[in-house]
Amino acid sequence: MAMQISLDEVLSMLLSRVDAMTVANENMKSKFNILARALYKKGFLTDEDLVQSVKEEHKLLLDLGAIKEMPDDEALRSIADNMIVWIKNDAEAIRKNMKDYEAKVKAMIEEEEKKPRLDVASAADLQRLDRMSGKKSGSGLIIP
Repeated sequence: MAMQISLDEVLSMLLSRVDAMTVANENMKSKFNILARALYKKGFLTDEDLVQSVKEEHKLLLDLGAIKEMPDDEALRSIADNMIVWIKNDAEAIRKNMKDYEAKVKAMIEEEEKKPRLDVASAADLQRLDRMSGKKSGSGLIIP
């Protein structure tokens, strides 16, 4: 005999799985941060080690085909610098980076909004406009 499950039950199960994965991910990030900070403070991990590791990671991703091209040295250094700031527990630098990122995103959104847009209505919407205007012969809104 087949068991039936409602859509609500399936969604509830999926959402609980996503919540569990989110908690596990946050737990893993916290453990990584704690270990990285301890290694950094003891001098077992240096800024240059992080930069080199970021380069090696991206080279591996490139070799595996996960990325199409190797980021330039400036981009790799930026990735490493963000990790270093986090490991050093520099809240002020993190806040500044977040504000800078937010400003860049806002600028990109504003730039995108300035671009001209072409909105296309469906044929049904255009026919509805023709009917609302009362024109029987067609308004020329729909071009065959």
